[in-house]
Amino acid sequence: MADSAGAGSFTDIRAGTWQAVRVTGPLALLDSASLYFRSFYALPESMTAPDGTPVNAVRGFTDTVARILTDRRPARLVACLDADWRPKFRTDLLPSYKAHRVAEEVPEGGDVEEVPDTLTPQVPIILELLEAFGLATAEAAGYEADDVIGALATHEKKSPVEVITGDRDLFQLVRHEPTPTVVIYVGKGWNKAEILGPAEIAEKYGVPVEHAGAAYADMAALRGDPSDGLPGVAGIGEKTAAKLITQFGSLQALLDASTAGDSRVPLKTRLRLTDAADYLAVAPTVVRIAAEAPIEQSRPDLVPAEPADPDKVAELAERWNLGRSVERLLAALPKS
Repeated sequence: MADSAGAGSFTDIRAGTWQAVRVTGPLALLDSASLYFRSFYALPESMTAPDGTPVNAVRGFTDTVARILTDRRPARLVACLDADWRPKFRTDLLPSYKAHRVAEEVPEGGDVEEVPDTLTPQVPIILELLEAFGLATAEAAGYEADDVIGALATHEKKSPVEVITGDRDLFQLVRHEPTPTVVIYVGKGWNKAEILGPAEIAEKYGVPVEHAGAAYADMAALRGDPSDGLPGVAGIGEKTAAKLITQFGSLQALLDASTAGDSRVPLKTRLRLTDAADYLAVAPTVVRIAAEAPIEQSRPDLVPAEPADPDKVAELAERWNLGRSVERLLAALPKS
């Protein structure tokens, strides 16, 4: 894993020399795909570059990063990327994982709604802009951005962590120790963002606050999630799943009690768990973040006071018609 500076010191890449500087403020971990997808669908494709290329996702993502820097004031920031949005180690265990998102062959004569892919060409522009600004990106071969975020958050020992995402899967990362980790959930946009820590997750889902993150992951595996191709256990919804995880402490403890014929597990629940045994054998690995993902980080994660390459920023702003969005991001950089 690439070295990430904590609250004590940081190698200042902007000066071109090894220079220690004091760092305060949280580490912001961005679920980049989640943010630019939401930007793409929230803003009109009439936002274009001079050559007609849509840049709505680029503009929206840039504005979101500017808001994060302005409102949250992170000292460090990493834009986390999907190297593989449907990793083999997960699909080998559960072939249905995100399978519905894979384009299927349409039978001859069949009808299909054609959706023009105008988002994909915008992603390289976003990456170029992040590089020109000197903002770090990170990915891990064979893993999702969720795993990258999870690895960075799990191994952070100095700074508070703020995970910015529109994906509920990352609720499993909330914690108090060794450094507090919260999720800033932007499923309804930045203006309606929710800041969720262990107490909020416990209240929202009825799981125990003392290990709310792990309990949420267990509940999610038991409940399932159709949007990710997780069937869950038939007949066990969110409330029942949360109640069972709270009662027994963990999914494994529940399964052990069920196998042992524990009277606290109702007969109907035991039968349902037995019927779903094959799914439950693999679900935890599929659902839980792979905290040991081998991260490759583009640069140190200090938020720079000025762009790493101002000329490149200006060139990208002109080429892609990003004027005001780039201006807002420039204004949001911390002043030295």
